[in-house]
Amino acid sequence: MISERKLPVSRRALLRFGAIGAGSLLLAGCDDAVSENPRILSLIDKASALTYRAQRLILPRDKLAPEYAESDIAPQFRANGSTSPSDPAYRKLAAGDFADWRLMVGGLVERPMQLSLAELRALPASTQITRHDCVEGWSCIGKWTGTPLSEVLNRAGVKPQAKFVVFHCADRLQDGAPDDFEPGESDSADSGGVPYYESIDFVDAYHPQTLLAYELNGQTLPIAYGAPLRLRLGRQLGYKMAKYVMRIELVASFAQMGGGNGGYWEDLGYEWYAGT
Repeated sequence: MISERKLPVSRRALLRFGAIGAGSLLLAGCDDAVSENPRILSLIDKASALTYRAQRLILPRDKLAPEYAESDIAPQFRANGSTSPSDPAYRKLAAGDFADWRLMVGGLVERPMQLSLAELRALPASTQITRHDCVEGWSCIGKWTGTPLSEVLNRAGVKPQAKFVVFHCADRLQDGAPDDFEPGESDSADSGGVPYYESIDFVDAYHPQTLLAYELNGQTLPIAYGAPLRLRLGRQLGYKMAKYVMRIELVASFAQMGGGNGGYWEDLGYEWYAGT
């Protein structure tokens, strides 16, 4: 959604415009009259959907994101998004080293589950050295270890009507975040805000590089990076990679969830499909 403040085209608007590539709407003459025109926004939304469908048709479902060598790992992996959730329940779990934390798996599944970290670690694991690409333009390479999401979904049993996997998180951000707060920036003062959530389809859910990560660079995942569990998607931008995952819900639609767009930042105007 485009901000109502009278600004030049914001980064949020540029992301929407990006759906139609280097089109004429990004010329220097583009102003608020363009960026707030309902007909143009409708065109951009349709172009975004077309981009998603085109990528799904063109790219093989199992196409891998590039993987790197140990020598490529960044000396300091930059943290994105929230870095210290203030939710009291989360704080209590963190104080106990997440011994009492449980990943809830429900919704349109045959066998609802609760999994401890120990139980997740007992499942088949995968390690990858991949690059995190932030919508703000920076990138970092890190080594991630975790449970492939497919392992959890297979054990829960996916019902036929399920179309999306939704990740409900412990961190909160202020509803209607200002234009100068972007998903690449850190936010530790998240008390009282809107719970973060994200969603993906089953093409990404079953992709071999999609992990529920609990380690970064060979160490237990620190809080700043999403402890105890975060999503890793090799082929999408960083804001899709939900941190502090508490619950996974399989749904047929996310229309009645949040703002109906499938994620916290998507409800504020970012694209649902952020493939790179």
